[in-house]
Amino acid sequence: MKNLSLLGATGSIGVNVLNIVRQFPQRFRITGLAAGRNVELLARQVQEFKPERISVIDAEHADKLAQLLPEKWQKRIVSGSDGNKEIASLDQTDMTISAVVGAAGLLPTLAAIEAGKDIGLANKETLVVAGRLVMQKVREHRVKLLPIDSEHSAILQALDAGRKEDVAKIILTASGGPFLNRKIEELEKVTPDQALAHPNWSMGRKISIDSATLMNKGLEVIEAHWLFGMNGDSISVVVHPQSIVHSLVEYQDGSVLAQLGIPDMKIPIAYALSYPERIALDLKPLNLWQCGNLEFIEPDYKRFPALRLAFEALERGGVSTAVLNAANEVAVESFLNRQISFPDISAIVEKTMARIEGGSDTELDDLLEADKAARLMTHQLITGNAS
Repeated sequence: MKNLSLLGATGSIGVNVLNIVRQFPQRFRITGLAAGRNVELLARQVQEFKPERISVIDAEHADKLAQLLPEKWQKRIVSGSDGNKEIASLDQTDMTISAVVGAAGLLPTLAAIEAGKDIGLANKETLVVAGRLVMQKVREHRVKLLPIDSEHSAILQALDAGRKEDVAKIILTASGGPFLNRKIEELEKVTPDQALAHPNWSMGRKISIDSATLMNKGLEVIEAHWLFGMNGDSISVVVHPQSIVHSLVEYQDGSVLAQLGIPDMKIPIAYALSYPERIALDLKPLNLWQCGNLEFIEPDYKRFPALRLAFEALERGGVSTAVLNAANEVAVESFLNRQISFPDISAIVEKTMARIEGGSDTELDDLLEADKAARLMTHQLITGNAS
Protein backbone atom coordinates (compact mmCIF):
# COMPACT_ATOMS: atom_id res chain seq x y z
CA MET A 1 0.00 0.00 0.00
CA LYS A 2 1.41 3.38 -1.04
CA ASN A 3 0.22 6.40 0.96
CA LEU A 4 -0.27 9.56 -1.10
CA SER A 5 -0.55 13.25 -0.32
CA LEU A 6 -2.21 15.12 -3.18
CA LEU A 7 -1.66 18.84 -3.75
CA GLY A 8 -4.18 20.27 -6.21
CA ALA A 9 -6.87 17.70 -5.49
CA THR A 10 -9.72 19.49 -7.30
CA GLY A 11 -7.84 20.30 -10.51
CA SER A 12 -7.85 18.14 -13.62
CA ILE A 13 -4.69 16.23 -12.63
CA GLY A 14 -5.87 15.80 -9.05
CA VAL A 15 -9.23 14.43 -10.14
CA ASN A 16 -7.46 11.91 -12.39
CA VAL A 17 -5.14 10.87 -9.57
CA LEU A 18 -8.17 10.14 -7.42
CA ASN A 19 -9.77 8.19 -10.27
CA ILE A 20 -6.75 5.88 -10.24
CA VAL A 21 -6.79 5.58 -6.44
CA ARG A 22 -10.48 4.72 -6.69
CA GLN A 23 -9.68 2.00 -9.26
CA PHE A 24 -6.83 0.49 -7.17
CA PRO A 25 -7.84 0.79 -3.49
CA GLN A 26 -5.52 -2.10 -2.52
CA ARG A 27 -2.50 -0.28 -3.94
CA PHE A 28 -3.03 3.36 -3.00
CA ARG A 29 -4.39 5.30 -0.04
CA ILE A 30 -4.89 9.06 0.32
CA THR A 31 -3.38 10.50 3.51
CA GLY A 32 -3.59 14.20 2.66
CA LEU A 33 -5.59 16.43 0.29
CA ALA A 34 -4.89 20.07 -0.54
CA ALA A 35 -6.95 22.30 -2.82
CA GLY A 36 -7.70 25.95 -3.50
CA ARG A 37 -11.20 27.38 -3.43
CA ASN A 38 -13.39 24.53 -4.71
CA VAL A 39 -14.50 23.44 -1.24
CA GLU A 40 -17.67 21.74 -2.51
CA LEU A 41 -15.72 19.19 -4.57
CA LEU A 42 -13.04 18.89 -1.88
CA ALA A 43 -15.68 18.06 0.73
CA ARG A 44 -16.95 15.19 -1.40
CA GLN A 45 -13.38 13.95 -1.90
CA VAL A 46 -12.71 14.09 1.85
CA GLN A 47 -15.75 11.99 2.68
CA GLU A 48 -14.85 9.41 0.03
CA PHE A 49 -11.09 9.09 0.59
CA LYS A 50 -10.90 9.97 4.32
CA PRO A 51 -7.50 11.69 4.47
CA GLU A 52 -5.69 12.40 7.73
CA ARG A 53 -5.29 16.11 6.87
CA ILE A 54 -6.95 18.59 4.50
CA SER A 55 -5.75 22.03 3.37
CA VAL A 56 -7.37 24.91 1.48
CA ILE A 57 -6.14 28.28 0.26
CA ASP A 58 -6.99 30.41 3.32
CA ALA A 59 -8.86 30.57 6.63
CA GLU A 60 -12.07 31.80 4.98
CA HIS A 61 -12.27 28.73 2.77
CA ALA A 62 -11.27 26.51 5.69
CA ASP A 63 -14.39 27.75 7.48
CA LYS A 64 -16.51 27.08 4.39
CA LEU A 65 -15.10 23.56 4.13
CA ALA A 66 -15.75 22.90 7.82
CA GLN A 67 -19.41 23.75 7.32
CA LEU A 68 -19.69 21.10 4.60
CA LEU A 69 -18.14 18.28 6.64
CA PRO A 70 -19.16 16.29 9.73
CA GLU A 71 -17.64 17.55 12.96
CA LYS A 72 -15.03 14.76 13.12
CA TRP A 73 -13.21 16.23 10.09
CA GLN A 74 -13.08 19.81 11.26
CA LYS A 75 -9.95 19.50 13.41
CA ARG A 76 -8.10 18.02 10.44
CA ILE A 77 -8.42 21.17 8.30
CA VAL A 78 -5.45 23.52 7.81
CA SER A 79 -4.94 26.36 5.33
CA GLY A 80 -2.57 28.57 3.41
CA SER A 81 1.02 27.95 2.41
CA ASP A 82 1.82 26.37 5.77
CA GLY A 83 -1.16 24.05 5.35
CA ASN A 84 0.04 22.93 1.93
CA LYS A 85 3.51 22.26 3.30
CA GLU A 86 2.00 20.23 6.14
CA ILE A 87 -0.01 18.10 3.70
CA ALA A 88 3.05 17.61 1.51
CA SER A 89 5.22 16.32 4.36
CA LEU A 90 2.85 14.19 6.47
CA ASP A 91 4.69 11.48 8.40
CA GLN A 92 2.55 8.67 6.98
CA THR A 93 2.91 9.82 3.35
CA ASP A 94 5.15 7.85 0.98
CA MET A 95 4.69 9.99 -2.15
CA THR A 96 3.50 13.56 -2.61
CA ILE A 97 1.74 14.40 -5.88
CA SER A 98 2.42 18.04 -6.72
CA ALA A 99 -0.41 19.08 -9.03
CA VAL A 100 -0.82 22.70 -7.92
CA VAL A 101 -0.93 25.17 -10.82
CA GLY A 102 1.86 27.72 -11.03
CA ALA A 103 4.74 28.79 -8.80
CA ALA A 104 2.60 28.14 -5.73
CA GLY A 105 3.67 24.50 -6.01
CA LEU A 106 7.34 25.24 -5.28
CA LEU A 107 7.38 25.59 -1.47
CA PRO A 108 5.20 22.56 -0.62
CA THR A 109 7.17 20.44 -3.08
CA LEU A 110 10.42 21.49 -1.42
CA ALA A 111 8.88 20.69 1.97
CA ALA A 112 7.98 17.20 0.76
CA ILE A 113 11.48 16.58 -0.58
CA GLU A 114 13.08 17.76 2.65
CA ALA A 115 10.76 15.39 4.55
CA GLY A 116 12.06 12.50 2.43
CA LYS A 117 8.93 11.98 0.32
CA ASP A 118 9.07 10.75 -3.25
CA ILE A 119 7.51 13.23 -5.67
CA GLY A 120 5.05 12.77 -8.52
CA LEU A 121 5.55 16.07 -10.33
CA ALA A 122 2.72 17.55 -12.36
CA ASN A 123 3.70 21.10 -11.37
CA LYS A 124 6.33 21.95 -13.98
CA GLU A 125 6.74 25.44 -12.51
CA THR A 126 8.59 23.94 -9.53
CA LEU A 127 11.53 23.12 -11.81
CA VAL A 128 11.07 26.18 -14.03
CA VAL A 129 11.40 28.52 -11.04
CA ALA A 130 14.00 26.64 -9.00
CA GLY A 131 15.27 23.66 -10.96
CA ARG A 132 18.87 23.73 -9.76
CA LEU A 133 17.86 24.08 -6.12
CA VAL A 134 15.13 21.43 -6.32
CA MET A 135 17.37 18.85 -7.99
CA GLN A 136 20.08 19.49 -5.40
CA LYS A 137 17.52 18.75 -2.68
CA VAL A 138 16.37 15.60 -4.51
CA ARG A 139 19.93 14.28 -4.53
CA GLU A 140 20.60 15.37 -0.96
CA HIS A 141 17.52 13.63 0.45
CA ARG A 142 17.74 10.65 -1.93
CA VAL A 143 14.14 10.79 -3.05
CA LYS A 144 12.61 9.86 -6.39
CA LEU A 145 11.19 12.64 -8.55
CA LEU A 146 8.91 11.14 -11.20
CA PRO A 147 7.32 13.30 -13.92
CA ILE A 148 3.58 13.25 -14.50
CA ASP A 149 3.51 15.49 -17.59
CA SER A 150 2.77 13.19 -20.52
CA GLU A 151 5.82 14.46 -22.43
CA HIS A 152 8.32 13.90 -19.64
CA SER A 153 6.78 10.55 -18.76
CA ALA A 154 7.25 9.57 -22.40
CA ILE A 155 10.91 10.60 -22.28
CA LEU A 156 11.44 8.67 -19.05
CA GLN A 157 10.04 5.56 -20.71
CA ALA A 158 12.09 5.98 -23.90
CA LEU A 159 15.27 6.48 -21.86
CA ASP A 160 14.85 2.97 -20.45
CA ALA A 161 15.85 1.63 -23.87
CA GLY A 162 19.45 2.86 -23.77
CA ARG A 163 22.29 4.40 -21.82
CA LYS A 164 22.13 8.05 -20.77
CA GLU A 165 25.55 8.71 -22.32
CA ASP A 166 24.25 7.52 -25.70
CA VAL A 167 21.41 10.05 -25.86
CA ALA A 168 21.85 12.70 -28.57
CA LYS A 169 18.60 14.63 -28.19
CA ILE A 170 15.20 14.62 -26.55
CA ILE A 171 12.25 15.78 -28.59
CA LEU A 172 9.09 17.14 -26.97
CA THR A 173 5.86 17.05 -28.95
CA ALA A 174 3.32 19.88 -28.91
CA SER A 175 -0.22 19.76 -30.25
CA GLY A 176 -0.03 23.34 -31.48
CA GLY A 177 -3.22 24.20 -29.62
CA PRO A 178 -6.37 25.68 -31.15
CA PHE A 179 -4.62 28.33 -33.28
CA LEU A 180 -2.08 26.22 -35.15
CA ASN A 181 -3.66 27.04 -38.52
CA ARG A 182 -5.09 30.46 -37.69
CA LYS A 183 -3.58 33.40 -39.62
CA ILE A 184 -1.11 35.23 -37.39
CA GLU A 185 -2.78 38.58 -38.03
CA GLU A 186 -6.07 37.12 -36.72
CA LEU A 187 -4.62 36.20 -33.30
CA GLU A 188 -5.10 39.76 -32.06
CA LYS A 189 -8.86 39.16 -32.00
CA VAL A 190 -9.09 35.67 -30.48
CA THR A 191 -11.06 35.41 -27.25
CA PRO A 192 -10.30 33.55 -24.01
CA ASP A 193 -13.10 31.09 -24.80
CA GLN A 194 -11.50 30.27 -28.14
CA ALA A 195 -8.07 29.88 -26.54
CA LEU A 196 -9.46 27.54 -23.89
CA ALA A 197 -10.88 25.14 -26.50
CA HIS A 198 -7.97 22.72 -26.72
CA PRO A 199 -8.45 20.21 -29.56
CA ASN A 200 -7.11 17.11 -27.77
CA TRP A 201 -6.68 17.51 -24.01
CA SER A 202 -8.96 18.45 -21.13
CA MET A 203 -6.92 20.81 -18.94
CA GLY A 204 -7.26 23.68 -16.52
CA ARG A 205 -7.65 27.28 -17.69
CA LYS A 206 -4.09 28.44 -17.21
CA ILE A 207 -2.51 25.38 -18.82
CA SER A 208 -4.94 25.60 -21.75
CA ILE A 209 -3.83 29.17 -22.49
CA ASP A 210 -0.18 28.14 -22.15
CA SER A 211 -0.84 25.38 -24.66
CA ALA A 212 -2.34 27.90 -27.09
CA THR A 213 0.74 30.19 -26.86
CA LEU A 214 3.15 27.19 -26.67
CA MET A 215 4.51 28.62 -23.41
CA ASN A 216 3.50 25.31 -21.87
CA LYS A 217 5.98 23.59 -24.19
CA GLY A 218 8.62 26.18 -23.35
CA LEU A 219 8.17 25.49 -19.64
CA GLU A 220 8.45 21.77 -20.41
CA VAL A 221 11.75 22.39 -22.22
CA ILE A 222 13.10 23.97 -19.03
CA GLU A 223 11.66 21.15 -16.92
CA ALA A 224 13.27 18.56 -19.21
CA HIS A 225 16.64 20.29 -18.85
CA TRP A 226 16.57 19.72 -15.10
CA LEU A 227 14.89 16.31 -15.07
CA PHE A 228 17.17 14.68 -17.62
CA GLY A 229 20.36 16.74 -17.41
CA MET A 230 20.22 17.89 -21.05
CA ASN A 231 21.28 21.35 -22.20
CA GLY A 232 19.00 23.48 -24.35
CA ASP A 233 20.87 22.61 -27.56
CA SER A 234 19.98 18.94 -26.99
CA ILE A 235 16.24 19.58 -26.53
CA SER A 236 13.91 20.29 -29.42
CA VAL A 237 10.18 20.70 -29.96
CA VAL A 238 8.05 19.38 -32.80
CA VAL A 239 4.40 20.25 -33.39
CA HIS A 240 2.34 17.05 -33.61
CA PRO A 241 -1.37 17.97 -33.85
CA GLN A 242 -2.72 14.46 -33.23
CA SER A 243 -1.15 14.12 -29.72
CA ILE A 244 -0.50 10.40 -30.24
CA VAL A 245 3.31 10.51 -30.01
CA HIS A 246 3.96 12.03 -26.60
CA SER A 247 7.71 12.58 -26.96
CA LEU A 248 10.83 11.00 -28.42
CA VAL A 249 14.46 10.27 -27.57
CA GLU A 250 17.13 10.27 -30.27
CA TYR A 251 20.27 8.18 -29.63
CA GLN A 252 23.70 8.81 -31.12
CA ASP A 253 23.40 5.83 -33.48
CA GLY A 254 20.42 7.48 -35.19
CA SER A 255 17.73 5.44 -33.45
CA VAL A 256 14.69 7.48 -32.38
CA LEU A 257 12.38 5.92 -29.79
CA ALA A 258 8.91 7.27 -29.22
CA GLN A 259 6.18 6.63 -26.66
CA LEU A 260 2.66 6.54 -28.12
CA GLY A 261 -0.74 6.43 -26.50
CA ILE A 262 -4.19 7.95 -26.45
CA PRO A 263 -4.27 11.52 -25.03
CA ASP A 264 -5.35 10.60 -21.50
CA MET A 265 -3.48 11.89 -18.43
CA LYS A 266 -4.33 8.78 -16.42
CA ILE A 267 -1.56 6.94 -18.30
CA PRO A 268 1.40 9.07 -17.13
CA ILE A 269 -0.17 9.50 -13.68
CA ALA A 270 -0.48 5.75 -13.19
CA TYR A 271 3.09 5.20 -14.41
CA ALA A 272 4.43 7.66 -11.83
CA LEU A 273 2.35 6.17 -9.02
CA SER A 274 3.35 2.57 -9.78
CA TYR A 275 6.89 3.10 -11.16
CA PRO A 276 8.71 0.97 -12.21
CA GLU A 277 5.67 -1.30 -12.53
CA ARG A 278 2.77 -0.76 -14.90
CA ILE A 279 -0.83 -1.23 -13.85
CA ALA A 280 -3.74 -2.21 -16.07
CA LEU A 281 -5.95 0.81 -16.69
CA ASP A 282 -9.51 0.58 -17.90
CA LEU A 283 -8.87 2.73 -20.99
CA LYS A 284 -9.59 2.38 -24.67
CA PRO A 285 -6.38 1.10 -26.33
CA LEU A 286 -4.60 3.05 -29.05
CA ASN A 287 -5.89 1.91 -32.44
CA LEU A 288 -3.15 2.76 -34.94
CA TRP A 289 -5.15 2.06 -38.08
CA GLN A 290 -7.82 4.48 -36.94
CA CYS A 291 -5.31 7.26 -36.19
CA GLY A 292 -4.87 8.26 -39.81
CA ASN A 293 -1.81 10.28 -40.77
CA LEU A 294 0.50 11.53 -38.03
CA GLU A 295 1.94 14.99 -38.74
CA PHE A 296 5.18 16.51 -37.46
CA ILE A 297 5.74 20.22 -38.07
CA GLU A 298 8.61 22.54 -37.20
CA PRO A 299 7.37 25.21 -34.74
CA ASP A 300 7.05 28.74 -36.07
CA TYR A 301 8.56 31.25 -33.63
CA LYS A 302 6.62 34.12 -35.22
CA ARG A 303 3.39 32.32 -34.39
CA PHE A 304 4.70 31.03 -31.04
CA PRO A 305 7.18 33.59 -29.63
CA ALA A 306 6.67 32.19 -26.13
CA LEU A 307 8.64 29.09 -27.10
CA ARG A 308 11.58 31.24 -28.19
CA LEU A 309 11.45 33.14 -24.90
CA ALA A 310 11.68 29.90 -22.91
CA PHE A 311 14.81 28.79 -24.76
CA GLU A 312 16.32 32.25 -24.24
CA ALA A 313 15.56 32.19 -20.50
CA LEU A 314 17.13 28.75 -20.18
CA GLU A 315 20.26 29.94 -21.96
CA ARG A 316 20.57 33.05 -19.76
CA GLY A 317 20.34 31.01 -16.58
CA GLY A 318 20.20 32.52 -13.09
CA VAL A 319 16.71 33.72 -12.18
CA SER A 320 15.62 34.21 -15.81
CA THR A 321 13.31 31.19 -15.92
CA ALA A 322 11.67 32.27 -12.65
CA VAL A 323 11.05 35.70 -14.21
CA LEU A 324 9.66 34.09 -17.38
CA ASN A 325 7.22 31.99 -15.38
CA ALA A 326 6.03 34.76 -13.08
CA ALA A 327 5.46 37.20 -15.94
CA ASN A 328 3.56 34.56 -17.88
CA GLU A 329 1.27 33.72 -14.95
CA VAL A 330 0.29 37.37 -14.58
CA ALA A 331 -0.11 37.93 -18.33
CA VAL A 332 -2.26 34.81 -18.78
CA GLU A 333 -4.55 35.87 -15.95
CA SER A 334 -4.88 39.32 -17.53
CA PHE A 335 -5.79 37.76 -20.88
CA LEU A 336 -8.41 35.55 -19.23
CA ASN A 337 -9.81 38.72 -17.62
CA ARG A 338 -9.89 40.36 -21.10
CA GLN A 339 -7.40 43.08 -20.10
CA ILE A 340 -4.89 42.27 -22.85
CA SER A 341 -4.94 40.55 -26.23
CA PHE A 342 -3.64 37.07 -26.96
CA PRO A 343 -0.39 38.25 -28.65
CA ASP A 344 0.17 40.64 -25.73
CA ILE A 345 0.87 37.66 -23.45
CA SER A 346 4.24 36.89 -25.02
CA ALA A 347 5.05 40.54 -25.75
CA ILE A 348 4.61 41.52 -22.10
CA VAL A 349 6.59 38.51 -20.88
CA GLU A 350 9.47 39.54 -23.16
CA LYS A 351 9.40 43.12 -21.84
CA THR A 352 9.46 41.88 -18.24
CA MET A 353 12.39 39.57 -18.97
CA ALA A 354 14.34 42.53 -20.34
CA ARG A 355 13.82 44.52 -17.12
CA ILE A 356 14.30 41.95 -14.35
CA GLU A 357 17.64 40.18 -13.97
CA GLY A 358 20.30 39.33 -11.42
CA GLY A 359 20.27 36.85 -8.55
CA SER A 360 21.38 33.28 -7.95
CA ASP A 361 19.38 30.19 -8.88
CA THR A 362 20.83 28.34 -5.88
CA GLU A 363 19.33 30.78 -3.34
CA LEU A 364 15.62 30.39 -2.62
CA ASP A 365 15.33 34.00 -1.43
CA ASP A 366 16.77 35.29 -4.72
CA LEU A 367 14.35 33.16 -6.73
CA LEU A 368 11.35 34.26 -4.68
CA GLU A 369 12.42 37.89 -4.95
CA ALA A 370 12.77 37.58 -8.74
CA ASP A 371 9.30 36.02 -8.89
CA LYS A 372 7.86 38.90 -6.85
CA ALA A 373 9.63 41.60 -8.87
CA ALA A 374 8.55 40.05 -12.17
CA ARG A 375 4.92 39.92 -11.10
CA LEU A 376 5.00 43.58 -10.05
CA MET A 377 6.69 44.67 -13.28
CA THR A 378 4.22 42.71 -15.41
CA HIS A 379 1.28 44.31 -13.60
CA GLN A 380 2.83 47.72 -14.20
CA LEU A 381 3.37 47.02 -17.89
CA ILE A 382 -0.24 45.87 -18.28
CA THR A 383 -1.68 48.89 -16.48
CA GLY A 384 0.69 51.36 -18.14
CA ASN A 385 2.41 52.29 -14.88
CA ALA A 386 5.88 50.95 -15.68
CA SER A 387 8.60 53.59 -15.55
